Amino acid sequence: MTARTREQITALVAGILADIAPEIDFSTIAPGKPLREQIDIDSFDFLNVIIRLSERLKVDIPEADYGQLATLDSTVDYLAKKCRGGA
Repeated sequence: MTARTREQITALVAGILADIAPEIDFSTIAPGKPLREQIDIDSFDFLNVIIRLSERLKVDIPEADYGQLATLDSTVDYLAKKCRGGA
């Protein structure tokens, strides 16, 4: 696991979302609003986002923490903390 900047994590999230939902325009994502509502993905696609983030960042994301990945801001905060070795 390597420390990552918020910008690197945001870019990674954007890339993964683009792979899963290529029709979305990431520039329109409101950082504080629920991602699933903004990009209209189902729970299976959301799980795929989480799995890919976990794999790419080499961090464990337990199911109990999925709620912390609801918005772009909360996702980046959570992953930045995980990449620093916290939580």
